[in-house]
This record gives sequence, structure tokens and C-alpha cells, in this order.
Amino acid sequence: MESFDMPAGLSMALAADPEAMHKFATLTERQKWEVVSGTHAVGSGSEMKQYVRNIVTAY
Repeated sequence: MESFDMPAGLSMALAADPEAMHKFATLTERQKWEVVSGTHAVGSGSEMKQYVRNIVTAY
């Protein structure tokens, strides 16, 4: 698996949502890569917050 850079917006949104941050930390490398890749379709801060919140229910 290739390494990836954590986008700043994702890092900030995860920091603001401890439950989502914990869930993200428990994901496999592949799942983390999927989450990071999905951020490229996010267009605003509010969308990023919702995207991060969805990590809790999606995984």
C-alpha cells in the first residue's frame, strides 16, 4: 500500500470530532486510504465535517 498525505481539512475535521477520529484510527490502511481519497470530492468545510461524521456510520 502506498503511503498518503493527510489533507489539512480532513485532519482539522477529525480533530473536531473525537468519535470520528477514534474510528479513523481503528481503520485498516486500505480503509484510511479510501477515506483520504474520498476527500477529493469534498468542496467545503461543512461538507468535510459531514464527510468525517459519516466515517462513524460507514465503517
